[in-house]
Formats: sequence, structure tokens, C-alpha cells
Amino acid sequence: MNVKKFTAPTSREALRKVRESLGPDAVILSNRQIDGGVEILALANDDAASLSVPAPHSPMAEPAPSLDLNTTVPSHHGRTEPRMEPSFPSPTPARQESIQQAQQFQPTLPAQPVRRVVASNASFASATKAAAAPAPAPAKAGLDAEQVAAMVAAAVAGAKQNAAAEMSGMMNEIRAMRGMMETQLAEISWGATQAREPQKAAVLREMLAAGFSASLARYLLDKMPANRDAADSLRWIKTVLTRNLSAMANEDALIDQGGVFALVGPTGVGKTTSTAKLAARCVMRHGPDKLALITTDAYRIGAHEQLRIYGKILGVMVHSVKDEADLRIALKELKNKHTVLIDTVGVSQRDQMVTEQVSMLQGAGSDVKRLLCLNATATQETLNEVVRAYQGSGLAGCIMTKLDEAAAIGNVLDVVIRQKLNLFYVSNGQRVPEDLHLADPAYLIDRAFKLKRDVVNTQYLDAELPMLMSNTHGLREVHLG
Repeated sequence: MNVKKFTAPTSREALRKVRESLGPDAVILSNRQIDGGVEILALANDDAASLSVPAPHSPMAEPAPSLDLNTTVPSHHGRTEPRMEPSFPSPTPARQESIQQAQQFQPTLPAQPVRRVVASNASFASATKAAAAPAPAPAKAGLDAEQVAAMVAAAVAGAKQNAAAEMSGMMNEIRAMRGMMETQLAEISWGATQAREPQKAAVLREMLAAGFSASLARYLLDKMPANRDAADSLRWIKTVLTRNLSAMANEDALIDQGGVFALVGPTGVGKTTSTAKLAARCVMRHGPDKLALITTDAYRIGAHEQLRIYGKILGVMVHSVKDEADLRIALKELKNKHTVLIDTVGVSQRDQMVTEQVSMLQGAGSDVKRLLCLNATATQETLNEVVRAYQGSGLAGCIMTKLDEAAAIGNVLDVVIRQKLNLFYVSNGQRVPEDLHLADPAYLIDRAFKLKRDVVNTQYLDAELPMLMSNTHGLREVHLG
């Protein structure tokens, strides 16, 4: 067996050397990584086929020795004396069957000169025992075809694994190179745009100062008509943002139509207060008999009592539930109510309980419309996580809370626009029910640009704008009106 070793910097180069040296039918025995390249052990196809056949002159190809008990051997006096054949008892039928089985297991060997070996008297007993015992199966010489095939399959699997790893690394490098080139090209493009169209740079500063994301700003600036001054461009931006901010036109869809509404969101966003404000509006419109309140917040100390106090002031009964079964029973008992408001427990958007809460509301047996409370003081990344966590099969709408505490509201408006949420109300205080208002898109957009007017020209330097705009990926499409 002539096994050859091939080394090369890559697997492709090593396989080429194997093919040139041993032919296309060469058998690869191993493939492993070494310092500076790849090492392959291979042998020719003819050598691999000869592994299962013993060499003609090897010890495995020689015949087994035979015992001749009738030959004469020289005596110690120099005379030849006939070897006396020992007398054995007649074999029993079981012993004859064992001898026949042993004879059947004798391998067929090529014709070779017979060598006669003279056995001593002490070997008769061992020969008798060997004849009585079943003959073992003949040993296999070398490697059979199945072992060779297994070795070849293992070598091929290793080669495929190494090739897949190399391909994955190469694709990662290509992606990194592509991202680097896109970033550099975007920087060059926005640097040229800033010098060629200064009005776009001015509008960009306004949007970034208001709290809108760079990706949304870039999308709108790409769609903005040319040949406009900074004031006209800003008016166009405000108009487009107003048209894309979906809001509830009147309260008929919620107060007059009625139904089951659940206020959801993280802890501290104002769900209980917003529930009380909505309850007060429903009581003023339809009376306390048409309204029911349900709370699932059994975790916070005093949470149930807070809603119960609001219900006592409004003359509305408050029901407490713990799980989906209790909620199903409560909704079945309150099916004659015009409006049912559910105050849920606050759960972090990164908690597994969010999925359980959404599943509980969806499986309550009624059409529960979920209203997401968005904190206007939270960052844009946090708000995006909240929407993705509470999205479920779909949100009926959202309520913007703590508007009076936010230094900029462009961040929450950006999330509402990009996530295609329907904005029902905005809350700007703790008073019940005065500090709850219908969302006015034009007012909210105009207020977003007015809040941070003093930092428009100082928030970012001119050299920072191209770099900032070059890292805007993953923008959800905005349908322009």
C-alpha cells in the first residue's frame, strides 16, 4: 500500500495535486488543517482495491500445516521406526458433526506444496481437543471493502465540513466588506449632498433635533422635491409626517361602539391612570351601569386598590382576575356591559411574561382589543422593543403617555409612524379625566419641531452629518400621502 501525503495552502490546491499525481479515482484517507495549509493522505485506486486481497507470498496466503501421523521418524539409535498411530475411541455422532462443521469452515486456498509436520506424542491430546472443538472463522486479511468505503466516506465528510467552514468565513468577510463600502459611499454621497443642496442639510438638522431617526430623515429627504428652499422643504416634511401619522378622528370608534379593551405596556407607563381616564369618559357618555373594570395586576402592592378607588368614585364595580380561566369567566358574566376596560399588570418588554399575557388576552373567548401605552420620555430603541414585544397578532391602537414630561416627542412619533400604529389618545398629566385628549397629528408634528428649536444648529457638526446618515439601515417603508 503506497500512501502519499499532499500539502497545499488550500483544500482546492491540495485536491488538484492529488488528482494530478494519483488520477481522478484516487482514494482520500484523511484531510486535516495544518499550520499554513491543508494536509491530505491519499492512495491510488488500485492500491485501495488490493487492500482486501492478501499478497501471494504473505503468511496469510500460505496453507495451514497438516499432521501426518503415519510417517516414520528416526530414533535416537539412528534407525527409522514407524510411528505408531494412537488408538482413538469411535467418535460419537455429536463429535462427527463438530468435525464436519470444522471441515466446512476450512477456507479454499490455492494449490501450494504440501508441507508435512511430524507431531510428537505430547501433541496427540491437544490435536484431539482441537478436532473436537468448532473451528473459528478465518481471519480477514487486510481491510475489506466496507472498511475502505467507510474511510472514504469519512474523508469526504471531513472535506465537505472544511469547505463549508471556509465558505462561511468567506461570506462573512464579503458582508463586512460590503457594509464598509456602503458606509463609505454613503458618507461621500451625503457629503456631496450637503455641499450641493444646503436646504436638505438644514431640514436634516431640524428632524434630528426634533427626535426623529436618521433613517426616517434620510428616506424623506430622498423623496423630497428639488428646487425648494429650507422653509418650503420643512413644510413639505411636516405635511408628509402628518399624513403618515394615523390617529383616531373621534371617540365614536371607542366610546360609542364599545367593546372589550385591554391597556398593556411596561411598568410605569400610566396604564392604570389611563384606564381611569377612559372609564370616566365612558361613564359621562353612557352612565356607570354600562361600564365594567377588570384588573389583572395582583403583583404590585396597592395596584388593585388604586383602580378600586377610581371605580368607587365613578360608581363602577372592579373585578380582579388571576389567569386566563378567571378572565374568561369574568368576561362571560359581563357580556351585557357596553364597555369593559382591562388594566393589565406591567411587564418589561424583555420578560417572557409578555408572551403569556398576550396569549391570555387573545384566548379569553372575547374580542379583546389591546391598546399599547407608549411612554413619550423613553428612547426610540426602547419604544421599538416595546412595540415588537407587545405586537402579538396585532394592536388595535396606542396611547401616548407622559407627554408633559418629554423633552422631545419626535422619538415616539417616529415609532408610531414606522410601526403603522393607530394613535388614539395622548396623555399630558395625572388629572382624571381632564388630561386625556384625542390625538391631533398636525399639532403633534408641529410641537415636535418646536420643542428643540434652540439646539438645531448646535446638536451636530457639519462633519458629523455624513457619518450619521451613512449608518441608516433597516428602515421600514413609509407610504407617502
